[in-house]
Amino acid sequence: MNIYKVTLYSHAWNEMRNFYVDVLGFELLSQTVDGFEIKAGESVLEIKKYHHKEKPFYHFAMNIPTNLFASAKAWAKSKVELTREEDDDEVYFSFLDAQSFYFLDPSGNIVEFISRYSVSPKSGAESFSAQSVLCISEINITTDEVRTLGNRLISNGVPVRNGETIREDGLNFMGEHEAGSFLLLGPRKRRWIFSDKESETFPLSLVINQHLEISLDGEGCMELKKVE
Repeated sequence: MNIYKVTLYSHAWNEMRNFYVDVLGFELLSQTVDGFEIKAGESVLEIKKYHHKEKPFYHFAMNIPTNLFASAKAWAKSKVELTREEDDDEVYFSFLDAQSFYFLDPSGNIVEFISRYSVSPKSGAESFSAQSVLCISEINITTDEVRTLGNRLISNGVPVRNGETIREDGLNFMGEHEAGSFLLLGPRKRRWIFSDKESETFPLSLVINQHLEISLDGEGCMELKKVE
């Protein structure tokens, strides 16, 4: 599974545009009065204005080259404060053979940059920039109907990683390990690591494999649609 496009909502649209384009240096693909799109490697991240009283936040990850983790971390620390977990500002996941660091953006999204050593490529560049990002590789799907949505994803070609069973009270990595991209399916009120935030349900949409659109409303109900 590959994540082609992710659309998220923000109460701080102008700050988000300035942060991702002017501070971090991502390429601006388009902008309207209601949103903007940036290039994140092979993926597109769209941020749209949220017109309700809630302040949506999400967790998403971007894959980065395996030889540029230290450079990416130094680059990020020069622009934003990294978040910590038990006083560490990075983590190695032995079960993934991957290394990550995290920060919060102006919307309060928990953003992860991750080097997946077993699946992601190296870069020919000597130092990291926003253009070094490979793709969006994780986005949360938070719902009270974990098993129901998980089974619908499975029937549409998105398996649980490594053939695991769906856990209604835990975080399920939906996608193939070899592709290095996952939908993080789980319930509300789970704490996101490297933050004090608990998972909540907010509207979002994404396109995977360039042909399946997945939309989630504010109640955690999912719609699947084939796209051309």
